[in-house]
Amino acid sequence: MTLLTEDQPCRFSAPDSPIASMEQYPVESGQKEDYLDCMETAVFGAVEPPKRSRGRLIMHGMAMFGREFCYAVEAAFVTPVLLSVGLPKRLYSLVWFISPVLGFILQPVIGSASDYCRSPWGRRRPYILLLGIMMLVGLTLFLNGDAVTSAVLEDRNVKRTWAIVVVMFGVVMFDFAADFIDGPIKAYLFDVCSHRDKERGLHYHALLTGLGGACGYLIGAMDWGHSALGFALGSEYQVIYFFSSLTWGIFLTMHLFSIPEKPLLTDHGSAASLLLEEPHHNGYGAVHKEPPPLPEMRQRSFSALSEANAVTPSVKQPSSEVQKRMTLKSLLSAMISMPSHYRCLCVSHLLGWTAFLCNMLFFTDFMGQIVYKGNPYAEHNSTSYATYERGVEVGCWGLCINAVSSALYSYVQRLLLPYIGLKGLYFLGYFMFGLGTGLIGLFPNIVATLTLCSVFGVMSSTLYTIPFNLISEYHKAEEEQRKLGGDERALESRGTGMDCAALTCMVQLAQVIVGAGLGALVNLAGSVIVVVLSASAVSLIGCLFIAVFM
Repeated sequence: MTLLTEDQPCRFSAPDSPIASMEQYPVESGQKEDYLDCMETAVFGAVEPPKRSRGRLIMHGMAMFGREFCYAVEAAFVTPVLLSVGLPKRLYSLVWFISPVLGFILQPVIGSASDYCRSPWGRRRPYILLLGIMMLVGLTLFLNGDAVTSAVLEDRNVKRTWAIVVVMFGVVMFDFAADFIDGPIKAYLFDVCSHRDKERGLHYHALLTGLGGACGYLIGAMDWGHSALGFALGSEYQVIYFFSSLTWGIFLTMHLFSIPEKPLLTDHGSAASLLLEEPHHNGYGAVHKEPPPLPEMRQRSFSALSEANAVTPSVKQPSSEVQKRMTLKSLLSAMISMPSHYRCLCVSHLLGWTAFLCNMLFFTDFMGQIVYKGNPYAEHNSTSYATYERGVEVGCWGLCINAVSSALYSYVQRLLLPYIGLKGLYFLGYFMFGLGTGLIGLFPNIVATLTLCSVFGVMSSTLYTIPFNLISEYHKAEEEQRKLGGDERALESRGTGMDCAALTCMVQLAQVIVGAGLGALVNLAGSVIVVVLSASAVSLIGCLFIAVFM
C-alpha cells in the first residue's frame, strides 16, 4: 500500500495477503504539503483524503468571500432599492418570502442529487457553477432593473410597475441561488478533505466570509454617485454592480479550480479504473466484504437512502435505480426521522438565522428611518430623502464593522474552543447578539448603534461555522461507533450532503418566517424599531434552547 497524494493513487495489496511495506511516490517540491498518509483500516478499509495545503483551502474559501461580498451589497441596498422604485411598505418584506419557499422545497432534493451527480467535473462543482451564474443574473437585474426600465419605457406608471417586477425578480433569483450554493460548497469541502482539513477549511470559510462582507459593505458605504466612475457608468448602483460582478466572477473561478474533485463512478467498471480515481471520502468508503480480484471501494453515500442502496455494489444496484429512489417524499421523511441531536441542531439554527435575518435585512432601513429620521418615500431631490440615504450609507459602515468583527472573531473562536467547547461558543454567539440588538433597539443613537454592530459579527461567525463543525463531529463520532461495531443501518443512513442541506433549509425557513411575518409586525407597531427588538427576543430564546437541549 502506498501513500495517497492528490496526483497519485492509493494501491492496496491483495485481500488475503499481509501488508508488508508502504512506500511513497515522489512528490514535487511545490506539492509537498498536498499529501497525507492514507492507510487501510483493519476492519473497514476507509481511505483518508490527502492533506490539503493552506493555499488550496484559501482558494476553496474564496467562493465564500465573493458570495458574502454580493450578499453584503444585497443586504445593504435591497430595501432602499425596492422602496425607491415604489414598492408599497406593507409588501417589502414579502420579497424574502418567495425564494426561501422554493429553496425549502428543492434544497433537500438538490443536495441529495448532487451526491449522485455523474458529471466528469465532479459531483458538486456543476451545481456550484450553475448557481453562481444564477447569482450573477439576479444581481444584474436587481441593481440595473430601474435603469433598464427607465431607458426602455416612457409612461411613468408602466415604468414603475415593470421596475418593481424586474427588481423583485432579480432579488428572488439572487437570493435563491446564494442560499442554495452554500450547501454544495460545504459538501464539496467535506468530500475532498480529511477531518482536520475540514476544520481548517471551515475556519478559512469564516475568515473570508467576514472579509468579503466587510469589503461589500465598504463599497456600499462610499458615495459613488459623485465620483468619476459614477459619472462614467451612469449611477451609484452601476458602480456597485461593476465591483460586485467582477469580484464574484474572479473568486468563483478560483473556487472551482481549487481542489480536484474526481467524478463519481457508479457503473460497473474495472477495478483498475476505480483505483485511478482519487478517493474523496473520509470514513464512509469501505472495501466490499466479498473478496474480489482487487478490493472495490464503495462510493460514499451522503444522502438519506436506505442501507441496502448504500452497500449494494453498483453492478447489482445500477445508478438509475438509485436516482429513482431520491424522491422528495423519501428525503423529507429522512429529515423528519433524523436523530435527536441533528433535529436540535436544526431548530437552534432556525432560531439563530431568524434573529440574524430580522436584524440584517432591515438594518440599513432602520438606520435611515429611526436613527437618522429620514423618509424613503419622499421625493428623491428632497432633504428628507437625502437624510435617509445618509442613514443607509452609515448603516453600511455599521455592517462593515459587523463583517470585520466576524473575521476577527473566527480567530477568537479557536482560542476559546479548548476552554468552553462548541456548545459554549454556540451559546455565547447567540447571547451576545441578543444583548447587543436589544440595546440598539432601546437606545437608537449613532454612536451606540455603530459600537454594538460588532456583536453582529460574533453571530455571523457563529452561524457560519459552529453548526457545520458540529455536523463534522457528529459524523466523526458515528464513524468511530461504526468501527466499534455499532448499528450500521442507523449510522450509515445519514450523510454530509443531506445534513448540510437540512441546515440550509433552516436558513430558508427563517427567511420564510421573516418575509411572511415581519412586514405585518412593522405595520402593526408602526415603526421598524420592532425589527431589532424581535431579533433580540428570538436570539435570547435560542440561547435558552441551546442551554437546555443541545
